[in-house]
Amino acid sequence: MKHHGHGHNERLLSRGFLLIAAFALVEAAGGYLSNSLTLIADAGHMVLDASALALSWWALRLSRREHERLSYGYHRYQILAAFINALALLALVGWILFEAVSRLGNPEPLLPIPALAIAVTGLVVNLFVYRLLHGSDNLNVRSAALHVLGDILGSASAIAAAGIVLVFDWHYADPILAIVVAAILVRGAWRVLRESIHILLEGVPANLDPERIRQALVAKVEDLLDVHHIHIWALTDEKFLLTLHATIDEAADEQLATHRIKQVLVGDFGIDHSTIQIERGPCPDVQ
Repeated sequence: MKHHGHGHNERLLSRGFLLIAAFALVEAAGGYLSNSLTLIADAGHMVLDASALALSWWALRLSRREHERLSYGYHRYQILAAFINALALLALVGWILFEAVSRLGNPEPLLPIPALAIAVTGLVVNLFVYRLLHGSDNLNVRSAALHVLGDILGSASAIAAAGIVLVFDWHYADPILAIVVAAILVRGAWRVLRESIHILLEGVPANLDPERIRQALVAKVEDLLDVHHIHIWALTDEKFLLTLHATIDEAADEQLATHRIKQVLVGDFGIDHSTIQIERGPCPDVQ
């Protein structure tokens, strides 16, 4: 994955928001003029996605601020935004399925040629925005990219539906394709929701193993006898935090031992924020 700072991610989200929001208005007008419920529904989808992009952009900006009552600042707002975005996407999937079932019972006619032209333009816009956002290592940007992916699938569905109506005059194509889109979207939304919940619950990051960290420290740090009470969690999906107790030899230098432990944590595991409690003899805390 690409590794970029907050400034780069903010620019990606702001550009994506402007493009998606502007075309949502165009698509809504086109859907009304062509009497295409598919385009109107996709315009609503794009409005929701523009809101998600704006929320994600706001969360990144807010995470840079410091607050005396929030010792770690606003970083967690990124994860909260990703959580809300995932929930919104799951709600959207439910709405798509409801509408698809309704249209299977009562398909609506549409004007295929203007609907096809607008849907193709929408696909180009969405592909460009998705290309901007895809591949980021930031969970918040990835959740926003999933919303844009939904727009891509929505535009493709609108293109296919308009094409089938134009060629075969078969109006059931739209609700059938909508169900396929919903099935694809729910998988990505659930993944982001699960990851954001894990971080909010301060779970151990998936790529870090406490036992492996303990073994590496004991093997590489001189005069380190034992490591225990290891706690690892993530402030965001990019920023890891750790606390641990380290038992050292009676003759060892505490400052040097702490320095060497932190060197291993940063160099081997990418953990640059750690709190180390140095001990000699039995641990004073309850095991």
